[in-house]
Amino acid sequence: MLQTCPNPPKKLKPGDYWYDKVAGYWGKVGEKPCQIISPHMNIGGNIKKEASNGDTEICINNREITKSELMMLKMVGVQCEGNPHFWVNSDGTYQEEGQKRFIGNIWNKKRARLACAVFSLPVPPASSAVEPNDEPVYEHKMLNKLLLIGEEKCGATTIYKQARSLYKVPFTEDERERIKVVIQTNLYAYLAMVLEAHERHEEEIKNTGDETSASSISPRLKHFSDWLLKEKEEGNLKIFPASSRENAQTVSELWRVPAIQATYKRLRDTLPRNAVYFLGRILEISRAEYNPTEMDILQAEGISSIEGHSCVEFSFPSTAQEDSLEIDYQHDPNMKYQLIRLNPRSLGENWKLLEMFEDADLVIFCVSLTDYGEYIEDSDGVLVNKMIANKQLFESMVTHPILADKRFLLVLTKFDLLEEKIEEVPLRNCEWFRDFNPLVSQNQTSRHNPPMAQRAFHYIGYQFKRLYDSLVEPFPMRGGGRSFRPKLFVSHVSLESDTVDNALRYVREILKWHVEETSMFQEMSTTSIEASLSS
Repeated sequence: MLQTCPNPPKKLKPGDYWYDKVAGYWGKVGEKPCQIISPHMNIGGNIKKEASNGDTEICINNREITKSELMMLKMVGVQCEGNPHFWVNSDGTYQEEGQKRFIGNIWNKKRARLACAVFSLPVPPASSAVEPNDEPVYEHKMLNKLLLIGEEKCGATTIYKQARSLYKVPFTEDERERIKVVIQTNLYAYLAMVLEAHERHEEEIKNTGDETSASSISPRLKHFSDWLLKEKEEGNLKIFPASSRENAQTVSELWRVPAIQATYKRLRDTLPRNAVYFLGRILEISRAEYNPTEMDILQAEGISSIEGHSCVEFSFPSTAQEDSLEIDYQHDPNMKYQLIRLNPRSLGENWKLLEMFEDADLVIFCVSLTDYGEYIEDSDGVLVNKMIANKQLFESMVTHPILADKRFLLVLTKFDLLEEKIEEVPLRNCEWFRDFNPLVSQNQTSRHNPPMAQRAFHYIGYQFKRLYDSLVEPFPMRGGGRSFRPKLFVSHVSLESDTVDNALRYVREILKWHVEETSMFQEMSTTSIEASLSS
C-alpha cells in the first residue's frame, strides 16, 4: 500500500516508522517528520503521543511535536502560547482541539516553506495527493470576534447600530417592530418631562394668587397627562399597539396646546439631545403607521436591551485608497468580523459568563468623554463619579482571566459633546483628573495650542494607558528571548458614521499588526536556536 499510493515514502527501507494518517506526516520512530505522504490510508493504528520523541507539550493530531516543528510554527505566526493541542488536516488547515472553527492554514502562510527549509522539515508534495478540505475554510477561519463593552449610555450601542448601517446589515421586520415600540415608549417618557415642567409652572403661577390662571388644557387632555405621569412615576410606561392609534390622536392634540409648546421652548435647551430630536417629530413618531428611519434607530436609547440585537456580522467594503495599495498591504475582502455588544450589567454578579467570549480576538472598551462630570449610584447606593466607575470596570475587564491576553482598544465616545461640556465643567471635577492643568492661551486654534477638548481627550487616553500598563504583564515568548508587552490602543468617535467607520477599520489594523508583531517577536526569540541548529 505504501509503495503504490500516489505519494509514497521515498527510499523506503525496513525499519520502525510512525504515520499521521490525518495530515499525512511520516517519519522514523523517535524522530521528527521527514516527509508528507498520502493521507487517510488504513496503515498502522492510532498514532502514539511519544511517536517522534517530542518534548514541547504541544501536540498535532495527538502526537507531541519536536522542537524543530515548534520553531517552524512560531516562525510562521502560529500562536503556541499555553501549549495548545492542534488538529491539522492534509491541506494545512488547523484548529485547536475542542474548537469548531479553523484558525488558519499553515501552507498559506508566507514563510511556511522557508521555515521548513530552515528546520529541515517536509512540505506538501506538489501533486494532487494532498486532498483539499471540502469545508469552506475562509468561512470559518476568517472571522474575527470583537467584544464591545461599556456601561449604559457610553456610546457602545451607537457604535453597534452604526456598524449595521455602515456595512449594510439591515434589521429584520420583527426587529424593526420591536425598535418601534422602544422609540415610541421613549417618546412618551420625553413628553412626560415636558408635562412635569408644565405642571410645575402652573403650580408656581397659582401660588402667586392669580385667580385667572386656570388649567390651560382641557379635562380630557389633563386626564391623559395625569395617566402618563403616573405610569412614568411607577416605572411601567408602555405602549400598547391596540391603543396606539387613539393615543396618537390625543398626543397630537396635547402637543398643539399653546401652553405645552411654551413649556417645551423654555425647557428645550436643558433636555437631552435624544429627547429634542424625537419631540421635534412627535406627531409623526406617535402614529400607529410610524416606521423608524435609520437616523431614528441611531438616535434611539435602550435598543441594546432588545433580545437578538447583541451581535452583528459584517465585512468592510473596499475603498479606492485601499485598492491602490500594494498587494501585501491590502486586506482580504473575505475577512469577516463579528461585533458582540455586551452590557456589563447583564452579567450581574456572575462574571463567569465571560467564558462565553473566550474566543474573542479583541475587546473594544467604550467610555463616554462626558462622564467625568456625571454621577451614578453604586450597588450600595453611594454616588460615584461615572468616570471612576468606568475606571473600575476597565480594571475588572483587563485583569479578568478570560480577557487577560486579549488586545484592547479604548474608544472614547461623544467627543462632540465634550467640546461643549469642557467649557462649562472643568475636567478636574473628577478626582482622577485633578492634575489636568494645561497651559491655555487666547489662540485656541493654533496648531501648537489645540482646543481644550482635544487636550482633554489625549489626557484621558493617557490616564487609561498608564492604568493599563500598571495592570498588564508582558507576554513571555517560549524558547527564551525577549518578552512581548501589549499596549492599549485609543480612538475617539462621535455620532457621525465616518468616525465609527474609522474606529472599526482601526480595529482591523490592530488585528493585522498583532499577527505581524507577534510573529516578529517569536522569530526574534528563535534566532539563537536557529543559529545553534545551523552550526
